[in-house]
Amino acid sequence: MKMGHPITDQVVTFIFFFSCILFISTESTQPPFSCDSLNPVTSSFPFCNNSLPICQRVNDLVSRLTLDEKILQLVNAAPEIPRLGISAYEWWSEGLHGVSRHGKGTLFNGTIKAATMFPQIILTASTFDENLWYRIAQAIGKEARAVYNAGQLKGMTLWAPNINIFRDPRWGRGQETPGEDPMMVGKYGVAYVRGLQGDSFDGGKLQDGHLQVSACCKHFIAQDLDNWYNFSRYTFDAHVMKQDLADSYEPPFKSCVEQGKASSLMCAYNLVNGIPNCANFDLLTKIAREQWGFQGYIVSDCDAVAIMYTHQGYAKEPEDAVAATLRAGMDVNCGSYLKSYTKSAIEKQKVKESDIDRALHNLFSIRMRLGLFNGDPRKLEYGDIYSAEVCSQQHRALALEAARNGIVLLKNSAKLLPLSKIKTTSLAVIGPKANDSEVLLGNYEGYPCKNVTLLQGLQEYVKNTMYHPGCNFVNCTSAAIDEAVDIAKKADCVVLIMGLDQTLEREKLDRTELGLPGMQESLITEIAQAASKPVILVLMCGGPVDVSFAKDNQNIGAILWVGYPGEGGATALAEILFGEHNPGGRLPVTWYPKEFNKISMTDMRMRPLSSTGYPGRTYRFYNGPKVFEFGYGLSYTAYSYAFASVNQDKLHFKNPKVNKATENGSVLNIAVSEVASEVCNNAMIEVKVAVKNQGERAGMHPVLLFLRHSSSMDEVPRKTLIGFKSLNLEARESTHIAFDVKPCEHFTRANRYGSLVIDEGKYFLLVGDKEYPVTVFV
Repeated sequence: MKMGHPITDQVVTFIFFFSCILFISTESTQPPFSCDSLNPVTSSFPFCNNSLPICQRVNDLVSRLTLDEKILQLVNAAPEIPRLGISAYEWWSEGLHGVSRHGKGTLFNGTIKAATMFPQIILTASTFDENLWYRIAQAIGKEARAVYNAGQLKGMTLWAPNINIFRDPRWGRGQETPGEDPMMVGKYGVAYVRGLQGDSFDGGKLQDGHLQVSACCKHFIAQDLDNWYNFSRYTFDAHVMKQDLADSYEPPFKSCVEQGKASSLMCAYNLVNGIPNCANFDLLTKIAREQWGFQGYIVSDCDAVAIMYTHQGYAKEPEDAVAATLRAGMDVNCGSYLKSYTKSAIEKQKVKESDIDRALHNLFSIRMRLGLFNGDPRKLEYGDIYSAEVCSQQHRALALEAARNGIVLLKNSAKLLPLSKIKTTSLAVIGPKANDSEVLLGNYEGYPCKNVTLLQGLQEYVKNTMYHPGCNFVNCTSAAIDEAVDIAKKADCVVLIMGLDQTLEREKLDRTELGLPGMQESLITEIAQAASKPVILVLMCGGPVDVSFAKDNQNIGAILWVGYPGEGGATALAEILFGEHNPGGRLPVTWYPKEFNKISMTDMRMRPLSSTGYPGRTYRFYNGPKVFEFGYGLSYTAYSYAFASVNQDKLHFKNPKVNKATENGSVLNIAVSEVASEVCNNAMIEVKVAVKNQGERAGMHPVLLFLRHSSSMDEVPRKTLIGFKSLNLEARESTHIAFDVKPCEHFTRANRYGSLVIDEGKYFLLVGDKEYPVTVFV
């Protein structure tokens, strides 16, 4: 190899280093980027030539790095490489429901002090509105770009969305998810990824690969336990059957990759069937990359590599943990373990430099797709997204829309709601967090543009509003029942704001009870008994709570679930209570009774087992009593449904290549993988549903289409959501909505071997109280 002149090289390096210092000193708010066109040193590098394919550019870049430089790029806080004009990069930023203050990459210490805080995801999901989900992600992506362009974001990789299914109601992080249905969670993931990354709603716009922001689907896979009794996410070994992996745990991630084109996956802390997720070659490489076609980078959850050695005992020495993750297909370590032990792992011949090069190829490819190696990004695509986008009126209105449409009306006896703005002359608001604005945000929050408390929102409608916290804290170990009752007696109407907060459910904290905490139930019951008319109970929580006592109490006239409704939550609740908005949200999770606590949170089985009394999980399989059903939600109006047309109701999956198969000798079925694509296409069912608003109020209304098999086997889902659409109907208005039902997708379940099959027999399409039979022959 021909060597350059050492003196010349030193002079060029000095000139470049000095120019960097001068540039930084004069441009303190400059966003980080590489390949400055004004720098003569870097302009000649092929990796800075954006007319070349990214793969070629990355190969050139990686070939120029020393081993030590390569290793330092394998962690979230990747340092600069001055001699090549490569900027530092922070991979860890968060954007679950708005640009977050959590993570390492985002600063709110400059011209931008806040960002729009949308509702926590579990409430946004209850809108069942894919277009809304997409628009929220678009807004988050634009605000992230604006923060980056202002020099306050050190990386354009946001580690969201969380698309683990909400398997157990006690999970502290269930609030971050779109609920318990795998198909619905997958659709949320697709909408979020497309919106954040700058794709179109239907996908396909990013054919050139350029990204507005990079989205990360996490936590891959089967992580839905944080800290429950003596079990921790760091050491929990989730024993998951192939059957449940195939039709419950994997589908959201498969959709996120195949349809959403997510540019990142995060491997979870826990082990699955004895193997840590971040060391699982079958999961990261064979399934994600080879089967699903994932093209992006895989990041470990923070310190997940270290705990393989320090907590799990999976690795005998630190270098074994490093080797296992790199060989499995992980690319970057959130943490410092790879920085500390990759060099020694190479020296011990546990890792090859080619493993590092593969990881770096994935990492630098993403940075180039983000436009961070094309010169000053403010002069390129997305460079015209300015700080005015952050907390814009449009985005704040969107946050309000999401809260309005997500809030779920669970009870409304004798049409107590909506309240009259004229007749309601005094109001008592009681609850420990009713005058706290931070609780509205949930976790992974940022600093809201403007946040008002639920109390303040109600005071806008009723000036004579009295307030009492009722409890010392949300855990309500001490309640001032007598004082609260006195205030309640003086008011025309009583609003009780109860539930949970981040001291009771969050990351690293799962619940051990499903009822309201402490003395909340007693407080509610006493006030309801003393009030002059039925009271209104507002539940603020991410996970479900057993409020059977309130559901059955005639002195409690209305119950609303508001989740953690974000910065627009106070206005949304007040508008609903006083009839300016008609609630239409529907629960994205089953609300279980307290007795569900008898079921161990560590039992990962989805299906019931009648022989042992195990009831199963989620609405698809759970066969026990419920407080409220998945998909439940009331309105101030009534809707009716009818199957207007179904183009075929007999499906024949006869394929000469396949013999009929049985499972336990009871149900005939056929493997979907063996059904010809032409047969699948011909089997598609076009369904038109007539929907009518029967009442006198306009409303937003999600229409949910389910499928039920006539079989009562434990193996077969009780019913499955196969389609949903949200629509707005004026009073007395009717409309038709169409669903394309794809039997090779929607009629499937996994058998015990993890293969998707279609059972023979009679099925029923379900919408509301209407059903339509379809028969399958195999």
